Amino acid sequence: LDTLEKWVTEIFSEIPNNGLPKPSFGHLTQPFDTPEFHKLYRVVPIRKVHSLSITWALPPQEQYYRVKPLHYISWLVGHEGKGSVLSFLRKKFWALALYGGNGETGFEQNSTYSIFSISVTLTDEGYKHFYEVAHVVFQYVKMLQKRGPDKRQEIHFYSLLYRIWEEIQKIEANEFHYQEQTDPVDYVESLCENMQLFQKQDFLTGDQLLFEYKPEV
Repeated sequence: LDTLEKWVTEIFSEIPNNGLPKPSFGHLTQPFDTPEFHKLYRVVPIRKVHSLSITWALPPQEQYYRVKPLHYISWLVGHEGKGSVLSFLRKKFWALALYGGNGETGFEQNSTYSIFSISVTLTDEGYKHFYEVAHVVFQYVKMLQKRGPDKRQEIHFYSLLYRIWEEIQKIEANEFHYQEQTDPVDYVESLCENMQLFQKQDFLTGDQLLFEYKPEV
């Protein structure tokens, strides 16, 4: 560590600090407020595959990295058990796979917006019914939206939400503690990026672990 510190000091100490604050583009709201975003696009793929992708542009979620709300929603959307979207679509022979989420890259999550996407791998029959597939996805998202503020089931539902969140938290913690060692150069690059996004105590874990349960977020 002493040697590494010496190298870093020698190499980087000559870079001047101009004292400027970190740039923020949070004032540039609604970057996708354009007719081109609210459209259905058909793209002919190179390989033989049918895929339906639905993308939402949301307010910036970067500040909620300790809660990771999009990670939570992607877990619910991507669930494959009984009552899930994929389970329903498979019974219809319309879909083979489904996943949703945010890649947490600079393009998908920044100070201006956050992207949330759901991608469905369709069968030949599912391609013929892709409007119905999209309708099912929107129905499921609407159900999640309505169940949250339902006062009659509030206690039971929020208890269920917490159990789900706790399960995700434990899974992510296990994956973090038992992850394989990465290439040192890639690791340093990742840490440098994390230093621009997270508080000091979360440089090593902010992009992977869930810290706080806040259902209102």
